[in-house]
Amino acid sequence: MPTGSVSWAAKVAAVVRKELVSEFRTRYAINAIVMFALVTLTVVSFAVGLLSPSSEMMAALFWIILFFAAMSGLAQTFIKEEESGTALVLKLSSDGSVIFFGKLLFNLLLLIVLAVLIVPLFIIFLKIIPANWAVFLTGLVLGIVGLAGATTIVAAIVSKATVKGALFTVLSFPVLLPLLVAVIEITTVGFSGGGFGEISAPLQLLVAYDVVMTTLSVMLFDFVWRL
Repeated sequence: MPTGSVSWAAKVAAVVRKELVSEFRTRYAINAIVMFALVTLTVVSFAVGLLSPSSEMMAALFWIILFFAAMSGLAQTFIKEEESGTALVLKLSSDGSVIFFGKLLFNLLLLIVLAVLIVPLFIIFLKIIPANWAVFLTGLVLGIVGLAGATTIVAAIVSKATVKGALFTVLSFPVLLPLLVAVIEITTVGFSGGGFGEISAPLQLLVAYDVVMTTLSVMLFDFVWRL
């Protein structure tokens, strides 16, 4: 591997390591997403009660819980840098692409932790098991990747605003709407037991969304970060 590539990868790994050390010290993001997920799951399970909601409803509830739980913690990715004054140090020490991919990987790790928590609890509380795990996990993985890519650039934009926390969800929702429509449709098929032939259209949309959103985020990030 060329030296430049190794150096770039090492810098990205250093940013991820810094984020992990900072998170283990404060536990702000992980506590926020875990507590929100638990509270929302509990409320939803009581609301559903003895009803037998359709696969479409269960899929929508699953992604609503995951979306809002993610919104409660991912905004801190850049806000904490601005509030603590470390943003200037990062700007002087690393390229924009290094910071972006370091933050992106950290957000991806947070979302993986969130998914590992939500999926079994959703199955236990809502008493539903995906009939086709391959379809369900395909939608979940691609949805998490797109969610991490989009929220990373949105978090960078929001960190420059005066009102940060509330603005993050407001800006993220319209950006993530195509992703949510696609993953809800794929998750519905996963819950109902359908095959990959039934999700070709939303799957193509989801893959295209992940590629386009990540590419645009990389292109725009340096400009947003240096403001």
